[in-house]
Amino acid sequence: MTPNAASGPSRRKFLASTAVATAAVAGGMPLLSACGGSDGGSRDGTTSGKDAEKLLPAYVASNVVTPDIPSKNGSAVGFTGKLDLADLKTSVPKKLGKGGRVTVMSPFWSPPKEDNAYYKAMNDLIGVDVVWQNQDGNTYDQKLGAVLASSEVPDVVVVPGWNMTGKIPSAIIGKFADLGPYLSGDAVKEYPNLAAIPTDAWQRSLFGGKLLGLPMPSSYVSGILPLYRQDIFEKEGYEVPRSCDEFMALAKEATNAKARRWACLDMKWTAFNAFGVLSGNEKSLGWNEVDGKVINRIETEEYLEALEWTRKLFAAGVVHPDAHLGKSNAVDPGPKFAAGEFLIYNQDISQWWSRTAEQATQNPGFRIWGMDFFGHDGGDPTLWAQNPASIFAFVNKKASKSVIRDVLAVANVTAAPYGTKEYMATNYGVEGTHYTVKDGVPTKTDQGNIDVMNAYVMVASPAATIAHPDFPEVAKGQVEWQQRMGAFTRKPAFGMQITEPARYTNLSNDFEQLEDDVVRGRKKISDMQQAVSDWRSKGGDELRDWYKKLLDDNGAAAG
Repeated sequence: MTPNAASGPSRRKFLASTAVATAAVAGGMPLLSACGGSDGGSRDGTTSGKDAEKLLPAYVASNVVTPDIPSKNGSAVGFTGKLDLADLKTSVPKKLGKGGRVTVMSPFWSPPKEDNAYYKAMNDLIGVDVVWQNQDGNTYDQKLGAVLASSEVPDVVVVPGWNMTGKIPSAIIGKFADLGPYLSGDAVKEYPNLAAIPTDAWQRSLFGGKLLGLPMPSSYVSGILPLYRQDIFEKEGYEVPRSCDEFMALAKEATNAKARRWACLDMKWTAFNAFGVLSGNEKSLGWNEVDGKVINRIETEEYLEALEWTRKLFAAGVVHPDAHLGKSNAVDPGPKFAAGEFLIYNQDISQWWSRTAEQATQNPGFRIWGMDFFGHDGGDPTLWAQNPASIFAFVNKKASKSVIRDVLAVANVTAAPYGTKEYMATNYGVEGTHYTVKDGVPTKTDQGNIDVMNAYVMVASPAATIAHPDFPEVAKGQVEWQQRMGAFTRKPAFGMQITEPARYTNLSNDFEQLEDDVVRGRKKISDMQQAVSDWRSKGGDELRDWYKKLLDDNGAAAG
């Protein structure tokens, strides 16, 4: 097994890691008609500048463990050595929990039994009786909406970034407690592991002018990259492409449909990075200020150029047939990638390790590596930062001070850095029961793979970390890739947590599907241009004015 990867858990990574074939429901369903209104406070906008500085926890770097590769250019920290349990450090010398009971609602894709040995050991370590209210991750947005619309809200509710749609952000502001009195400024020093969480992640935890969230930090460098079969490249003498033209030439050379080999899957994500398209996530489209004007990514020439280049790859017959059917991540591409049916695909950085590990025994010659992004014309790429925190835990506004303190005690343990006893307990469980260590490599047992899933890490996590004792060269490669790409990564003007007015919730719902249709030749570039025109008239221009006012009132939040 591997520690949490630096890019931070995304919806794609969680589903992939638990072998779930169906994607989580991603609709902005109107489930929160009862949310908001009565709780008061601002529902839209952001908090930045001096207002944010007053709310943010002080940053105090941890000196408990020194990483082998320090963070640089927004990368994760990296560890390349073997694991020695005797050398594990202690980051929480005294239990901060006072024995209270805390209920936590969180998404799970393979929930374990509630009374398992992992839960018992963690609760004993922390000094808090954490009771998990596990919910199906595939339908979590619906459950989340229903719970937040009710009066029966658990003590802690985990909200992934991909579920922050519709009225959810307003519900967060109305339903959850201000953690500022406990964490802002020097107050956080009572919880040293929380103090070591990067400020960027805390900035994303500001909602409605208050510090509401406990973050799961991630590197702000792209978490998705082009992965390629390095062993086949070396065998065939292929050069790693450094421009779109070079990629196309390589793709044509490598493709031999009669021999069942194609160059790649859908390379849309690589195209967006090659053409410097403004970043956007699964649920919203990216805004930025360009030459004094507020503009959306879908309005740029680069956006259309990226789609057109990707369309040419499909049209040239170099894309694997599976990708023609729909979304390229709908079916696990691993077996066909391992079989050499295609050589390049876009995926989460965590698969750099997971594909290496799964093929190590049965296919020892297999080598996967990360391809650097390139500028479309062969120059340096222009990349855009992703969210430095992707999942948040919130505390019920009605929780007592003692419950809030117990929640923070939980978070202070779960945010312990790699190389500590607390990290091993959080991520691996109980030695012997949940994992064993051989030759410096921890491996989860069958029971560990059942019990120790994404539970306590959802409350809070340490700074982005990559450590693979079984494949240290992969850990080194991942961190160094992030550092190289981080040098070309820019932060957009709107870098804070932003709550858009609910009336614009569904404005951009159809663009991802339209992108997929355009690159597969089912729709034309002109259809996308018409969709952008319709988007403007249906609210896009109004939303632009809203963002412009936000920028005028708060200034750029790129720090």
